[in-house]
Amino acid sequence: MNVLKMTDIKKSFGDNEVLKGVSLTVDEGEVVSIIGSSGGGKSTLLRCATLLETVDGGIITYMGDDVTYYNAKGKLCYSKDLKKFKRVFGLVFQNFNLFPHFSVLKNVMDAPVSVLGRDKKEVREECLALLNKMGLGDKAKAYPCELSGGQQQRVSIVRALAMKPDILFFDEPTSALDPELTGEVLKVIKSLAEEKMTMVIVTHEMAFARAVSDRVIFIDNGIIVEEGTPDDIFGNTKNERTRQFLQNYNN
Repeated sequence: MNVLKMTDIKKSFGDNEVLKGVSLTVDEGEVVSIIGSSGGGKSTLLRCATLLETVDGGIITYMGDDVTYYNAKGKLCYSKDLKKFKRVFGLVFQNFNLFPHFSVLKNVMDAPVSVLGRDKKEVREECLALLNKMGLGDKAKAYPCELSGGQQQRVSIVRALAMKPDILFFDEPTSALDPELTGEVLKVIKSLAEEKMTMVIVTHEMAFARAVSDRVIFIDNGIIVEEGTPDDIFGNTKNERTRQFLQNYNN
């Protein structure tokens, strides 16, 4: 089953056409990594998928329901029930985006209680279990400023998981971290992949993308240049532009 389907997505900022008709699907339990040079459209595609940016054209579908559609006059419209769609996905940002004045536990409990209206006691138990699973059980009462960058990023992953999303998006989850802390966050994402969590990961970590993905998509200059299995992309590249990009990364 398609958890996410994006068809012919277009997005411009002024005269800059960032996405030029991008289509992709993500199936349940699949891990899709999106790679490409800076400014190629990777993060914009993710922001369109997570409704942080509005698209100029194209259809976004979650779990078979259309987020965007064209009305009888051919005008692009968004569903009136965006709240419903926002519950389908979780998003982990580059820079953690934790509330500095909330403890770790309050950071991860806040949305399930205030947005979903769930029972506080039940949510607390679930969140403590998730923190334990991520090796953060002893940090529940700490504040973000007392944590390392890697710990903060793991808290933000727990916060996303606490909403029980059908799909989890990561926007360069390790770009703000040094190499040592990068490893601990990638290990957590790898464990989620092993549990068949549906994920889309924008990343510049090529070895990680190769190890963890079911499918890799290379975006350049607003279009998907090539997509395939990690072996296709990293071991048997068909496209010259992809080859150049990977060569630059490997040097």
